[in-house]
Amino acid sequence: MTLASTGYGTGAAMFGCEGPVLGASEAAFFRDFDPFGFIVFARNIETPDQLRRLTGDLRNAVGREAIISVDQEGGRVQRLRAPHWREWLPPLDTVTKAGPNAARAMNLQAQIIASELRAVGIDSNCAPVGDVASDLTHPFLRNRCYSDSPVRVAEIALAVADGYLAGGVLPVMKHMPGHGRSHVDTHLDLPFVDANRDSLHEIDFAPFKALSHLSMGMTAHLIFGAYDPDHPSTQSKIMVEVIRSEIGFDGLLITDDLNMQALKGTLYDRTALSMAAGADIALHCKGDLAEMQTVALAAGNMQPDTQRRAKAALAQRIAPKSVDIAALESEFYALMGTHHDG
Repeated sequence: MTLASTGYGTGAAMFGCEGPVLGASEAAFFRDFDPFGFIVFARNIETPDQLRRLTGDLRNAVGREAIISVDQEGGRVQRLRAPHWREWLPPLDTVTKAGPNAARAMNLQAQIIASELRAVGIDSNCAPVGDVASDLTHPFLRNRCYSDSPVRVAEIALAVADGYLAGGVLPVMKHMPGHGRSHVDTHLDLPFVDANRDSLHEIDFAPFKALSHLSMGMTAHLIFGAYDPDHPSTQSKIMVEVIRSEIGFDGLLITDDLNMQALKGTLYDRTALSMAAGADIALHCKGDLAEMQTVALAAGNMQPDTQRRAKAALAQRIAPKSVDIAALESEFYALMGTHHDG
């Protein structure tokens, strides 16, 4: 298959798979449901050759060049690791070390990561992170943020997105409309944000508004009491309308992982509520076939607006520009003030 095969599928979901090899039952399910795309995790990754086979098998299962994403931020949230891939500092550490050159350093890093991802058949990354850090930000997120300044976050996030796009990798900015005030880990609990609307606009929403032209974004599992005190933003019609109207994002809106314990109820209910609120794509990361079948039943097929957004997103998936990776690395490590032996 080639990039000319840019169909976006019919199923309004993205899925993982169980292990490093695609099972026959998984392949049959993917063929029948035809999800928008896939996401891979550490459990799916062993070697470059193995990962290329897996990404090829996922695309063969749906008969098209489906998007395949990953979380490759650097630091703890990095699925492709040594010895086969480069190790990266947590984003906030990189930004701090690069100082006034942070935007350029993060852009170079994104271009290098894009090259590594494309080499194994991955053409999307769940980055940049547009969340604004504060003293209250939970440790699970804080060093994944770029700054405590919304202007700085927007500048660096835009540089990161541009680096991925230049490398043929579609960025998924996260976590909309802003996760920085989360004082608990949403993998385990649901945060309640009590900031007023003016403060949210000035700080939390601002980076996402600056990046609202991007084609894909991921939701945050937080309650924003000033707007909707009863529902996390992933499942809130009010908050999705904030993302669409006040932030101005008309791209493909993907839920954060529906298995996270910030969301309550059955997996079917979690999915159905998210779709009813206005999410475009349900994200399920666990790779459990029975759970994926449940999510597929609740998510259903893409609606016309989702199809339009999916088509627009895939139109930005271009062949990567030819670059000298060694030169990019040399400049990156010079900006970081460190020596690199290659």
